[in-house]
Amino acid sequence: MIMKINYILFAFILMCLTSACKKALDSAPDGKLSLDDVFSDPVKTGAFLNSCYANMPTKGTRYFFWSRGPVVWSDEAWDTDAEAESGLMAGRMYNGNASSGNHPVTNVSEDSGNGNYWARYWAAIRNCTIFISRVGDSPLGDIEKSRYKAEAHLLRAFYYAELLKWFGPSLPIQREPYQFDGDFSQTKRPGYYELVKFIMEDCDAAISSADLPWRITSAGEAGRVNKAMAEAVKSRMMLFAASPLNTGIVNHWEEAYEINKASLANLRANGYELYNKVNFPQTYLSDVAYLGPDKNVHSAVYNEYFTRTMEYSGSPVDKETIYQSRDGQGNIWNIDGIGAQDGYKSGTCPSQELVDAYETKDGQPVLDLANPYADEKHTQPNYNPANSLYDERDPYANRDPRFYASIYYNGSKRKALWGFSEEKESYENYPAAMGNRTRIIATYVGEPQTGIHPTTRKATRTGYFERKFLHPNSGNDNVVGGANWKFFRLGEVILNFAETALETNRLDEARQAINEIRLRAGMPELPLELNQEQLRLRLRNERRVELAMEEARYFDVRRWTQPGGDLSKTDKWITAMAITRNADGSYTYNRRPVRATERSNYTNKFLWVPIPLSEANRLKAVTGEEWQSAGW
Repeated sequence: MIMKINYILFAFILMCLTSACKKALDSAPDGKLSLDDVFSDPVKTGAFLNSCYANMPTKGTRYFFWSRGPVVWSDEAWDTDAEAESGLMAGRMYNGNASSGNHPVTNVSEDSGNGNYWARYWAAIRNCTIFISRVGDSPLGDIEKSRYKAEAHLLRAFYYAELLKWFGPSLPIQREPYQFDGDFSQTKRPGYYELVKFIMEDCDAAISSADLPWRITSAGEAGRVNKAMAEAVKSRMMLFAASPLNTGIVNHWEEAYEINKASLANLRANGYELYNKVNFPQTYLSDVAYLGPDKNVHSAVYNEYFTRTMEYSGSPVDKETIYQSRDGQGNIWNIDGIGAQDGYKSGTCPSQELVDAYETKDGQPVLDLANPYADEKHTQPNYNPANSLYDERDPYANRDPRFYASIYYNGSKRKALWGFSEEKESYENYPAAMGNRTRIIATYVGEPQTGIHPTTRKATRTGYFERKFLHPNSGNDNVVGGANWKFFRLGEVILNFAETALETNRLDEARQAINEIRLRAGMPELPLELNQEQLRLRLRNERRVELAMEEARYFDVRRWTQPGGDLSKTDKWITAMAITRNADGSYTYNRRPVRATERSNYTNKFLWVPIPLSEANRLKAVTGEEWQSAGW
């Protein structure tokens, strides 16, 4: 029996821990059959496993009201909805409008599984735990039983990993289903490392199954998990466990290195490799793709990878993606690209801080990575004296190819359907009628369509627009929506391994891994003479660039912070490039904060999302222990 995880879904409400009722715990997914009935029937058993998948998030643009969530809550970008709709997620985060009783992450309306994580993920964990404990009683064949159980173990590991990333170590470990009449008074709050070990235990249970595949090769099984995902979860979570925020007094870097080394080797041995070839040159190397100067092949490779959904095949073009979402990302040109194209909103506007992270093509950082800004507001950059290619008067020339694949900047071009005629004040584009045409993306102050503006929804807040996930020519006349979200990919695992090698002073191995990523991007290898601290700065910057706007940065800046620290150096002030167009057609570039007041989501308590107040109170009442994160 081949299970299609979208096709059979039961209306099954399962509560977690103290909020469950006995009738619900003993009921089957339809609320009428008993669990004995479910696990005595192979079709119903498969349907119950579907309920374990039901709370998988879509991520990407599918946070509430078409937001990128953690991308725009970090120092990577600014959300245009923060001003246009200040009561939505980003506006509330920036203004510090969050409490344990009403937090924009935990209390926001759900959209494609994003939001309300505490309730959704605990319900999923309970379903997984019931399935693991009962599937042995099912009349399923041995192969199906083995694979299904492995999937449930891995799904439980994923949900725990997500909860741990967001909420920190405020999670009880659930190996067996909690019973309604159980004694919860002895439930203990485990440490971060203990939780990661439990997550890896589930991952290893999945990997040990001979019947769980390394890659999903049939579209009929789209969305099902695989062994490669288990390795990626182990890689990420052991890296997190060893990081300063989470490690405590014990150094876990050596263990993190060994686990990452093994996971990376296993992925490579089972056919995973970096996406390193332009497979659709008719699109990404065309005259109208505008992916970098002179049709840069490295820019084209990078943009092609992020704008295409991985196919399910035994020999896929994309061998880098380990696990992707089941759903697409919608019409990104309308809600997360250049807002003027369709007249609605721009969404994610990359920050000047992110732009500063892209090196020049000779491999030199633009800024002094140890001390990038001379002032708190990031308006006075400390330029790298060794960089001879960067020119403040022409700041977007000679940059890393990934820059051109990821960001629309002043002077870049896009060919697509533009839903307006040009005005005289659009000097670079006037005259031109509504239609499909090439347009210069001018972001200077006063440009009526794509210029920077403090409140207009379709404008840019920062002087930049997102293009990493945006097909080069998509629009209402070329409906190419955003590709399915890549939860895990080999590029991240390589950088995870590099960091563990670095922190265990295996500098040659770290450098070699980083250089593999840079080679794909068309960037020079790192210098051999870098010491550990210098290499650490380069590694962290490499993660920032390679994983830009993939939700990594939000969690990276947190795990690199000490438990008593805050995010004042990264997240307090976000800057824009305010550009003036001069009478002779030249431009003057001036940095300024996106808004005059600081963002408030940088303080210590924002290292974690709080447990919902009602749940924290229940846990404390039942166990006598404080589970809530500090500050909430």
